[in-house]
Amino acid sequence: MKKSSVGKADGHRKESYVNIIGESRKMKEVFSLIAKVCDTDTTVFIQGESGTGKELLARALHYGGMRSAAPFVPVNCGAIPGELLESELFGHEKGAFTHAVQTRIGRFEMANGGTVFLDEISEMSPMLQVKLLRVLQEREFERVGGTRTITSDFRVIAATNRDLEEEVREGRFREDLYYRLNVIPVVAPPLRERTSDIPLLVAHFIEKFNRSKEKAIQGIAEETLSRFIKYSWPGNVRELENVVERMVILTGSDILNNEELPERLFDSSRSKRVSRGSIDEIPAQGFCLSEEMAEFEKGLIIQALSQTDWVKNRAAKLLTVNRTTLLEKMKRYKLTKPALET
Repeated sequence: MKKSSVGKADGHRKESYVNIIGESRKMKEVFSLIAKVCDTDTTVFIQGESGTGKELLARALHYGGMRSAAPFVPVNCGAIPGELLESELFGHEKGAFTHAVQTRIGRFEMANGGTVFLDEISEMSPMLQVKLLRVLQEREFERVGGTRTITSDFRVIAATNRDLEEEVREGRFREDLYYRLNVIPVVAPPLRERTSDIPLLVAHFIEKFNRSKEKAIQGIAEETLSRFIKYSWPGNVRELENVVERMVILTGSDILNNEELPERLFDSSRSKRVSRGSIDEIPAQGFCLSEEMAEFEKGLIIQALSQTDWVKNRAAKLLTVNRTTLLEKMKRYKLTKPALET
Protein backbone atom coordinates (compact mmCIF):
# COMPACT_ATOMS: atom_id res chain seq x y z
CA MET A 1 0.00 0.00 0.00
CA LYS A 2 1.44 3.35 -1.04
CA LYS A 3 1.10 6.21 1.38
CA SER A 4 0.10 9.58 0.03
CA SER A 5 2.46 12.49 0.59
CA VAL A 6 -0.10 14.21 2.81
CA GLY A 7 0.13 13.60 6.52
CA LYS A 8 1.79 16.64 8.04
CA ALA A 9 -0.23 19.70 7.24
CA ASP A 10 2.40 22.32 8.05
CA GLY A 11 4.92 20.92 5.60
CA HIS A 12 2.56 21.06 2.65
CA ARG A 13 0.23 23.95 3.29
CA LYS A 14 1.22 26.64 0.83
CA GLU A 15 -1.39 29.18 1.71
CA SER A 16 -3.92 29.79 4.42
CA TYR A 17 -5.92 32.79 5.50
CA VAL A 18 -7.08 33.04 9.09
CA ASN A 19 -7.76 29.29 9.50
CA ILE A 20 -8.97 28.88 5.90
CA ILE A 21 -6.88 26.33 4.05
CA GLY A 22 -6.47 26.52 0.29
CA GLU A 23 -4.08 27.11 -2.56
CA SER A 24 -6.49 26.58 -5.46
CA ARG A 25 -7.14 29.40 -7.92
CA LYS A 26 -10.67 29.95 -6.62
CA MET A 27 -9.53 30.22 -3.01
CA LYS A 28 -6.73 32.62 -3.94
CA GLU A 29 -9.35 34.82 -5.61
CA VAL A 30 -11.39 34.75 -2.39
CA PHE A 31 -8.30 35.59 -0.30
CA SER A 32 -7.52 38.52 -2.62
CA LEU A 33 -11.04 39.91 -2.29
CA ILE A 34 -10.96 39.55 1.51
CA ALA A 35 -7.67 41.45 1.65
CA LYS A 36 -9.20 44.31 -0.35
CA VAL A 37 -12.33 44.77 1.77
CA CYS A 38 -11.42 43.64 5.31
CA ASP A 39 -10.27 47.14 6.33
CA THR A 40 -13.48 48.80 5.16
CA ASP A 41 -16.92 49.11 6.76
CA THR A 42 -18.68 47.98 3.59
CA THR A 43 -21.39 45.34 3.96
CA VAL A 44 -20.27 41.96 2.59
CA PHE A 45 -22.61 39.25 1.33
CA ILE A 46 -21.26 35.67 1.31
CA GLN A 47 -22.98 33.06 -0.82
CA GLY A 48 -22.19 29.36 -0.85
CA GLU A 49 -23.52 25.89 -0.28
CA SER A 50 -23.81 24.45 3.20
CA GLY A 51 -20.45 23.32 4.54
CA THR A 52 -18.29 25.62 2.40
CA GLY A 53 -17.00 27.68 5.34
CA LYS A 54 -19.02 30.88 5.08
CA GLU A 55 -18.53 31.70 8.77
CA LEU A 56 -14.78 31.17 8.41
CA LEU A 57 -14.76 33.74 5.61
CA ALA A 58 -16.76 36.13 7.78
CA ARG A 59 -14.29 35.69 10.64
CA ALA A 60 -11.39 36.27 8.24
CA LEU A 61 -12.99 39.56 7.17
CA HIS A 62 -13.43 40.62 10.79
CA TYR A 63 -10.15 39.49 12.33
CA GLY A 64 -8.12 40.58 9.33
CA GLY A 65 -9.44 44.13 9.49
CA MET A 66 -9.51 47.25 11.60
CA ARG A 67 -12.36 45.96 13.81
CA SER A 68 -10.47 42.85 14.95
CA ALA A 69 -10.13 44.01 18.57
CA ALA A 70 -13.92 44.44 18.91
CA PRO A 71 -16.53 41.65 19.13
CA PHE A 72 -17.44 39.30 16.28
CA VAL A 73 -21.11 38.47 16.92
CA PRO A 74 -22.61 35.61 14.88
CA VAL A 75 -26.37 35.12 14.54
CA ASN A 76 -27.85 32.04 12.84
CA CYS A 77 -31.17 33.41 11.58
CA GLY A 78 -32.37 29.93 10.63
CA ALA A 79 -31.74 28.37 14.03
CA ILE A 80 -33.64 30.93 16.12
CA PRO A 81 -37.47 30.87 16.02
CA GLY A 82 -38.86 33.90 14.24
CA GLU A 83 -40.68 35.20 17.31
CA LEU A 84 -37.40 35.23 19.28
CA LEU A 85 -35.06 36.51 16.58
CA GLU A 86 -36.18 40.13 16.95
CA SER A 87 -35.28 40.08 20.64
CA GLU A 88 -31.95 38.38 19.86
CA LEU A 89 -31.03 41.08 17.34
CA PHE A 90 -32.38 44.21 19.04
CA GLY A 91 -32.61 43.21 22.69
CA HIS A 92 -35.63 43.75 24.93
CA GLU A 93 -36.70 45.78 27.93
CA LYS A 94 -37.79 44.27 31.23
CA GLY A 95 -41.47 43.31 31.04
CA ALA A 96 -41.61 43.53 27.23
CA PHE A 97 -43.15 40.05 27.08
CA THR A 98 -43.73 37.01 29.27
CA HIS A 99 -40.49 35.83 30.91
CA ALA A 100 -38.72 39.11 30.10
CA VAL A 101 -37.68 39.48 33.74
CA GLN A 102 -34.78 41.78 33.02
CA THR A 103 -33.45 44.06 30.30
CA ARG A 104 -31.29 42.32 27.74
CA ILE A 105 -29.09 43.91 25.08
CA GLY A 106 -29.25 42.50 21.55
CA ARG A 107 -26.61 41.32 19.13
CA PHE A 108 -26.41 44.66 17.29
CA GLU A 109 -25.70 46.39 20.57
CA MET A 110 -23.15 43.74 21.60
CA ALA A 111 -21.29 44.26 18.33
CA ASN A 112 -20.61 47.98 18.89
CA GLY A 113 -17.25 48.63 17.24
CA GLY A 114 -17.18 45.16 15.74
CA THR A 115 -19.05 42.91 13.30
CA VAL A 116 -22.48 41.25 13.19
CA PHE A 117 -22.54 38.08 11.08
CA LEU A 118 -26.08 37.27 9.91
CA ASP A 119 -25.96 33.67 8.75
CA GLU A 120 -28.89 32.13 6.84
CA ILE A 121 -30.25 35.62 6.21
CA SER A 122 -32.81 34.19 3.77
CA GLU A 123 -34.68 32.63 6.73
CA MET A 124 -35.54 36.04 8.19
CA SER A 125 -39.25 36.92 8.25
CA PRO A 126 -40.61 39.78 6.08
CA MET A 127 -41.33 41.85 9.20
CA LEU A 128 -37.75 41.57 10.40
CA GLN A 129 -36.43 42.27 6.92
CA VAL A 130 -38.11 45.68 7.11
CA LYS A 131 -36.53 46.40 10.49
CA LEU A 132 -33.13 45.19 9.32
CA LEU A 133 -33.27 47.53 6.33
CA ARG A 134 -33.69 50.49 8.67
CA VAL A 135 -30.82 49.31 10.88
CA LEU A 136 -28.50 48.98 7.88
CA GLN A 137 -29.43 52.47 6.69
CA GLU A 138 -29.42 54.33 10.02
CA ARG A 139 -27.46 52.12 12.44
CA GLU A 140 -30.32 52.87 14.88
CA PHE A 141 -32.94 50.66 16.53
CA GLU A 142 -35.13 50.26 19.62
CA ARG A 143 -35.18 47.28 21.95
CA VAL A 144 -38.37 45.23 21.96
CA GLY A 145 -40.76 46.96 24.37
CA GLY A 146 -38.62 50.09 24.47
CA THR A 147 -38.90 53.60 23.04
CA ARG A 148 -35.32 54.86 23.40
CA THR A 149 -33.40 54.88 20.13
CA ILE A 150 -30.05 53.11 20.42
CA THR A 151 -27.12 53.77 18.10
CA SER A 152 -24.43 51.17 17.53
CA ASP A 153 -21.34 51.18 15.30
CA PHE A 154 -21.12 47.77 13.67
CA ARG A 155 -20.28 46.19 10.36
CA VAL A 156 -22.68 43.68 8.79
CA ILE A 157 -21.64 40.49 7.02
CA ALA A 158 -24.53 38.36 5.77
CA ALA A 159 -24.54 34.85 4.33
CA THR A 160 -26.91 32.33 2.78
CA ASN A 161 -26.83 29.01 0.98
CA ARG A 162 -29.80 30.04 -1.18
CA ASP A 163 -30.04 32.05 -4.38
CA LEU A 164 -31.29 35.38 -3.01
CA GLU A 165 -32.07 36.69 -6.48
CA GLU A 166 -34.47 33.78 -6.89
CA GLU A 167 -35.88 34.48 -3.40
CA VAL A 168 -36.52 38.08 -4.49
CA ARG A 169 -38.24 36.95 -7.71
CA GLU A 170 -40.46 34.60 -5.70
CA GLY A 171 -41.40 37.40 -3.30
CA ARG A 172 -39.79 35.79 -0.25
CA PHE A 173 -37.04 38.38 0.19
CA ARG A 174 -37.20 42.17 -0.11
CA GLU A 175 -35.49 43.52 -3.20
CA ASP A 176 -34.34 46.71 -1.47
CA LEU A 177 -32.77 44.70 1.36
CA TYR A 178 -31.04 42.41 -1.13
CA TYR A 179 -29.36 45.37 -2.84
CA ARG A 180 -28.44 46.86 0.54
CA LEU A 181 -26.72 43.60 1.51
CA ASN A 182 -25.15 42.74 -1.83
CA VAL A 183 -22.57 45.53 -1.90
CA ILE A 184 -19.51 43.26 -1.95
CA PRO A 185 -20.49 39.70 -2.96
CA VAL A 186 -18.13 36.88 -1.99
CA VAL A 187 -18.68 33.35 -3.26
CA ALA A 188 -17.50 30.43 -1.11
CA PRO A 189 -16.66 27.79 -3.74
CA PRO A 190 -17.92 24.22 -3.25
CA LEU A 191 -15.27 21.58 -2.61
CA ARG A 192 -15.90 19.91 -5.98
CA GLU A 193 -14.62 23.11 -7.64
CA ARG A 194 -11.41 23.21 -5.59
CA THR A 195 -10.32 19.57 -5.54
CA SER A 196 -6.63 20.55 -5.53
CA ASP A 197 -7.19 21.69 -1.93
CA ILE A 198 -8.39 18.25 -0.76
CA PRO A 199 -4.88 16.89 0.10
CA LEU A 200 -4.17 19.99 2.20
CA LEU A 201 -7.51 19.74 3.97
CA VAL A 202 -7.09 16.01 4.65
CA ALA A 203 -3.65 16.65 6.12
CA HIS A 204 -5.05 19.43 8.31
CA PHE A 205 -7.91 17.25 9.58
CA ILE A 206 -5.61 14.30 10.28
CA GLU A 207 -3.43 16.60 12.35
CA LYS A 208 -6.46 18.04 14.13
CA PHE A 209 -7.96 14.67 15.04
CA ASN A 210 -4.60 13.19 15.97
CA ARG A 211 -4.54 15.81 18.72
CA SER A 212 -8.17 15.60 19.83
CA LYS A 213 -8.48 11.78 19.58
CA GLU A 214 -4.93 11.05 20.80
CA LYS A 215 -4.05 9.20 17.61
CA ALA A 216 -0.85 8.95 15.56
CA ILE A 217 -2.11 8.69 11.98
CA GLN A 218 0.77 9.26 9.56
CA GLY A 219 -1.16 9.89 6.35
CA ILE A 220 -3.61 8.49 3.85
CA ALA A 221 -3.24 5.81 1.18
CA GLU A 222 -2.92 7.19 -2.36
CA GLU A 223 -5.83 5.11 -3.65
CA THR A 224 -8.03 6.43 -0.84
CA LEU A 225 -6.99 10.02 -1.50
CA SER A 226 -7.79 9.43 -5.17
CA ARG A 227 -11.34 8.47 -4.22
CA PHE A 228 -11.58 11.64 -2.14
CA ILE A 229 -10.60 13.73 -5.16
CA LYS A 230 -13.08 11.99 -7.49
CA TYR A 231 -16.02 12.23 -5.08
CA SER A 232 -18.44 15.17 -5.52
CA TRP A 233 -18.71 16.11 -1.78
CA PRO A 234 -22.31 17.41 -1.63
CA GLY A 235 -21.69 18.36 2.01
CA ASN A 236 -18.44 20.15 1.08
CA VAL A 237 -15.61 20.71 3.58
CA ARG A 238 -17.87 19.87 6.53
CA GLU A 239 -18.58 16.45 5.00
CA LEU A 240 -14.87 15.89 4.32
CA GLU A 241 -14.03 16.74 7.93
CA ASN A 242 -16.67 14.32 9.24
CA VAL A 243 -15.39 11.53 6.98
CA VAL A 244 -11.78 12.04 8.10
CA GLU A 245 -12.86 12.11 11.76
CA ARG A 246 -14.77 8.85 11.33
CA MET A 247 -11.80 7.20 9.61
CA VAL A 248 -9.33 8.38 12.26
CA ILE A 249 -11.53 6.92 14.99
CA LEU A 250 -12.17 3.58 13.27
CA THR A 251 -8.80 2.78 11.72
CA GLY A 252 -6.54 0.15 13.21
CA SER A 253 -3.63 1.34 11.08
CA ASP A 254 -1.41 4.40 11.05
CA ILE A 255 -2.48 5.03 7.44
CA LEU A 256 -6.08 5.85 6.48
CA ASN A 257 -7.26 3.46 3.77
CA ASN A 258 -10.34 2.13 2.00
CA GLU A 259 -11.33 -0.16 4.88
CA GLU A 260 -12.83 2.78 6.79
CA LEU A 261 -14.18 4.55 3.72
CA PRO A 262 -17.96 5.25 3.75
CA GLU A 263 -19.83 3.29 1.10
CA ARG A 264 -20.96 6.40 -0.77
CA LEU A 265 -17.35 7.17 -1.76
CA PHE A 266 -16.82 3.87 -3.57
CA ASP A 267 -18.86 4.72 -6.68
CA SER A 268 -17.22 8.06 -7.35
CA SER A 269 -17.95 8.02 -11.09
CA ARG A 270 -21.66 7.70 -10.41
CA SER A 271 -21.55 10.40 -7.73
CA LYS A 272 -20.00 12.74 -10.30
CA ARG A 273 -22.85 12.05 -12.71
CA VAL A 274 -25.42 12.56 -9.98
CA SER A 275 -23.90 15.88 -8.92
CA ARG A 276 -24.07 17.21 -12.48
CA GLY A 277 -27.48 15.73 -13.27
CA SER A 278 -26.18 14.41 -16.60
CA ILE A 279 -23.56 12.16 -18.16
CA ASP A 280 -20.89 13.02 -20.69
CA GLU A 281 -21.49 9.89 -22.76
CA ILE A 282 -23.51 6.70 -22.38
CA PRO A 283 -21.05 3.79 -21.92
CA ALA A 284 -20.73 1.37 -24.85
CA GLN A 285 -22.10 -1.44 -22.67
CA GLY A 286 -25.09 0.74 -21.73
CA PHE A 287 -26.65 1.01 -18.28
CA CYS A 288 -29.94 0.40 -16.49
CA LEU A 289 -32.03 3.56 -16.80
CA SER A 290 -34.16 2.85 -13.72
CA GLU A 291 -31.04 2.31 -11.58
CA GLU A 292 -29.44 5.50 -12.86
CA MET A 293 -32.62 7.50 -12.19
CA ALA A 294 -32.85 6.03 -8.69
CA GLU A 295 -29.22 6.96 -8.01
CA PHE A 296 -29.83 10.44 -9.38
CA GLU A 297 -32.82 10.89 -7.07
CA LYS A 298 -30.90 9.48 -4.12
CA GLY A 299 -28.01 11.86 -4.79
CA LEU A 300 -30.31 14.89 -4.90
CA ILE A 301 -31.95 13.86 -1.62
CA ILE A 302 -28.53 13.42 0.04
CA GLN A 303 -27.43 16.83 -1.26
CA ALA A 304 -30.61 18.53 0.00
CA LEU A 305 -30.22 16.89 3.43
CA SER A 306 -26.54 17.85 3.59
CA GLN A 307 -27.30 21.47 2.65
CA THR A 308 -29.93 21.73 5.40
CA ASP A 309 -27.96 19.89 8.10
CA TRP A 310 -30.46 17.01 7.84
CA VAL A 311 -33.44 19.14 8.85
CA LYS A 312 -36.12 17.22 6.95
CA ASN A 313 -38.69 20.04 6.71
CA ARG A 314 -36.13 22.32 5.08
CA ALA A 315 -34.81 19.56 2.80
CA ALA A 316 -38.37 18.80 1.64
CA LYS A 317 -38.85 22.50 0.91
CA LEU A 318 -35.66 22.57 -1.18
CA LEU A 319 -36.90 19.58 -3.18
CA THR A 320 -40.49 20.91 -3.36
CA VAL A 321 -41.96 17.68 -1.99
CA ASN A 322 -44.09 16.88 1.04
CA ARG A 323 -42.20 15.90 4.18
CA THR A 324 -43.96 12.50 4.15
CA THR A 325 -42.77 11.91 0.58
CA LEU A 326 -39.21 12.72 1.61
CA LEU A 327 -39.43 10.34 4.59
CA GLU A 328 -40.72 7.55 2.34
CA LYS A 329 -37.84 8.04 -0.11
CA MET A 330 -35.28 8.17 2.74
CA LYS A 331 -36.68 4.86 4.00
CA ARG A 332 -36.54 3.35 0.50
CA TYR A 333 -32.90 4.38 0.03
CA LYS A 334 -32.00 3.62 3.68
CA LEU A 335 -30.75 7.15 4.28
CA THR A 336 -29.95 8.10 7.85
CA LYS A 337 -28.00 11.00 9.28
CA PRO A 338 -24.31 10.05 9.68
CA ALA A 339 -23.40 9.57 13.34
CA LEU A 340 -20.67 12.18 13.20
CA GLU A 341 -22.58 14.68 11.07
CA THR A 342 -23.50 17.89 12.88
